[in-house]
Amino acid sequence: MRPHLLLLLAVCGAGSAAGARSYSLRGSWSIRSGNGSLELPGAVPGCVHSALFQQGLIQDPYYRFNDLDYRWISLDNWTYSKKFQIPFDFSKWQKVNLIFEGVDTVSEVLFNNVTIGKTDNMFNRYSFDVTGVVAATNSVELRFQSAVLYAGQRSRTHAGHAVPPACPPPVQRGECHVNFVRKEQCSFSWDWGPAFPTQGIWKDVRIEAYNICHLNYFTFSPIYDNRAKEWQLEIQSSFDVVSSKPVGGQVIVAIPELQTQQTYKIELQPGERIVNLFLEINKNITVRTWWPHGHGNQTGYNMTILFELHGGLNIEKSAKVYFRTVELIQEPIQGSPGLSFYFKINGLPVFLKGSNWIPADSFQDRVTSDVLRLLLQSVVDANMNTLRVWGGGIYEQDEFYELCDELGIMVWQDFMFACALYPTDPGFMESVRAEVANQVRRLKSHPSVIIWSGNNENEAALSMNWFHVNVTDLQTYIDDYVTLYVKNIRETVLASDQTRPFILSSPTNGAETIAEGWVSKDPLSNYFGDVHFYDYVSDCWNWKVFPKARFASEYGYQSWPSFSTLEKVSSKEDWSFKSKFSRHRQHHVDGNEQMLHQAGLHFRLPQSTDPVRTFKDTIYLTQVVQAQCVKAETEFYLRSRSEVVAGQGRTMGALYWQLNDIWQAPSWASLEYGGKWKMLHYFARRFFAPLLPVGFEDQSVFYVYGVSDLHSDRTVTLTVRVHAWSSLQPLCSRVTKCFVIPAGQAVLLYKEPVSTLLRCGNCTRERCVLAFYLSADLKLLSPVNYHFLSSLKEASGLRKANITATISQQGDAFVFDLETSAVAPFVWLDVGSVPGRFSDNGFLMTEKARRVSFYPWGPTSKGELEQSFQVTSLADLY
Repeated sequence: MRPHLLLLLAVCGAGSAAGARSYSLRGSWSIRSGNGSLELPGAVPGCVHSALFQQGLIQDPYYRFNDLDYRWISLDNWTYSKKFQIPFDFSKWQKVNLIFEGVDTVSEVLFNNVTIGKTDNMFNRYSFDVTGVVAATNSVELRFQSAVLYAGQRSRTHAGHAVPPACPPPVQRGECHVNFVRKEQCSFSWDWGPAFPTQGIWKDVRIEAYNICHLNYFTFSPIYDNRAKEWQLEIQSSFDVVSSKPVGGQVIVAIPELQTQQTYKIELQPGERIVNLFLEINKNITVRTWWPHGHGNQTGYNMTILFELHGGLNIEKSAKVYFRTVELIQEPIQGSPGLSFYFKINGLPVFLKGSNWIPADSFQDRVTSDVLRLLLQSVVDANMNTLRVWGGGIYEQDEFYELCDELGIMVWQDFMFACALYPTDPGFMESVRAEVANQVRRLKSHPSVIIWSGNNENEAALSMNWFHVNVTDLQTYIDDYVTLYVKNIRETVLASDQTRPFILSSPTNGAETIAEGWVSKDPLSNYFGDVHFYDYVSDCWNWKVFPKARFASEYGYQSWPSFSTLEKVSSKEDWSFKSKFSRHRQHHVDGNEQMLHQAGLHFRLPQSTDPVRTFKDTIYLTQVVQAQCVKAETEFYLRSRSEVVAGQGRTMGALYWQLNDIWQAPSWASLEYGGKWKMLHYFARRFFAPLLPVGFEDQSVFYVYGVSDLHSDRTVTLTVRVHAWSSLQPLCSRVTKCFVIPAGQAVLLYKEPVSTLLRCGNCTRERCVLAFYLSADLKLLSPVNYHFLSSLKEASGLRKANITATISQQGDAFVFDLETSAVAPFVWLDVGSVPGRFSDNGFLMTEKARRVSFYPWGPTSKGELEQSFQVTSLADLY
């Protein structure tokens, strides 16, 4: 199989060509309600909700129950309009277009009171020819139809069989028939998010005028010749030739750092034209490749492309170019009936470790560059290398992918179809085809994007009949599925991009799904592809609950966000786990009860007589439980990477659900709305470390595996310590001989009966806890990990710790010198709403003193931190 490979073109600006002028229509527009009773200014890019909020006409939509109270906004039909003058003589231009990079979603577009087109797909780019109607003074108007009303209307008039599901579960308090409109699917609600079906112009809008011909877009696909060991670059350019005669000229492509330059003669016939060029990279120069975070540098090269066309038309582009190969390896595994499922980057097998990305806000105009950088920096700061852009949200903005390129974050890119069946009428299919072609063209040049996936969970939904389709009708729905994802999306992707793998769904059995006719009998098989796994009833401390899968692309547990985050959108009467607000914010059926059930298996539940204190303690405990559950599951996947047991194993990916939050509510996220790290995110920083000891028990024997993401073998020593809950001095230590942990492997380092360890410390399970770490030459090489020998509600000798902190400033950071009076599990340092993160948090403190740094994300002071600082550990709840 030839490696899939990619090279990035990040357009740094078109410049002003002699043959083209562009005029942006961003900025202030007028917004009018359906009956004309309300008129207000609103920003573009933006949406109606944001405009109403900015004008003080509504509260923060996220405050308390406003998602219900403001439902009227989404049900109205709003109009956007703008009057403007073009700052150049339009009569001198052969063609004038009105370009919308993104319209949300269903609208009729009028230019100077003439209908020039319609929009019905949030993910499409729209270009309207206004040459015949443009004037010195112009008006543009978008008459929106409520996406909710449109979806309902489409559902009612849909010919033939029903297309389930009709509505989300009642607990989500959402809107119906989202699968009938090509819009952000979770905007109609999800089990972690509110229903805010927005209307507006959510991306750039501009006038483009040109003569002779115009460059619509250009993008790259590289080709790597394994035999010749050399790179070739395919450059695709799209032109609109408005000249009545052919336009000749030349193209000069140069990458100076690679001593590569080539000149090509071209001749463009009138009309829409595609030009494909091949650039030979100088084979005498070593090309440095782009690597994921933790595996190497994200090296890029500057490239220029100059189109010199007859008639004095010069179009110059500059770009940043990255090279890398990607292969999805699905091959037989010795001792297993299935196939592998792992990625090679630049020929190296890489374990994908990370999380799943959802939209960062219900209102995309609030997702600024700073918001994106904060969230994505938190990804690499937690030792992750991958995000899955989930299929129920949006194709992210350009800057998201540029930052992923820069930071070394691999992107598993879903197409925007999730947890539903979809219509396959010609209009819908045509819209999807344009959407997919547009997004592949836009994103395929990013090295960060390593795989396309057709949808989220729709193969599983069909195979397992989530929507209770009549068995006699099942084949009809399977045929629809194949029509949409195989004959439409897959063919559109492969026609434009064969430089990276494509899978039909997630979860899927990959090659096995194809062999079974595109819908597998068991898409959650541990022998093939990827799995999604959720179990809130079984004990998450029991690693035997988890699937020994090839790749875990979704799994997780819920928790509540911190009190400082909730406080911003609630009032005092809401501060109870059983309040109307707490029930309202929980969009997952029985979610609050499931959290308490999981907590009750191993912890005592908060019992304070102060209800607000109980609420805060419960929030803390849900974060403890979430962190501990996801840790147990992730470590199971990490240690399964190099072994096959009963045909299962060789796990090469762990992407927990989910990274970020869309609002302030209970969810599976490890980052709260606003970016504050939950306890899970600090745990992820440790369990995704490049070198890690993983401990577990099987039949009362304690095992430790060494897990490495390094590129070279590492000689290490393992230290295992037995600590009593009642003492800050270890009772017993085991120090092993030197071991070699091979590069990219998980190997058994140590095993010993728990009873022997307890005898060594003269201890019992209830009285003691194990801590262990890897070192070399007395230097710590890994995080300190731990293993609980009993449930903490049964821990004997665990007492309330008095933990104090002395805060000092060192450069841009602040140092917290901690002292404890007792062994303290799950030590949580909190500075309220002061933005920033700690170097470590949520840790087991077994020694008297510990130093932790705080990295602020904005201006703060020692005094502000001292005033905001609170510390909690588990025994404070008892």
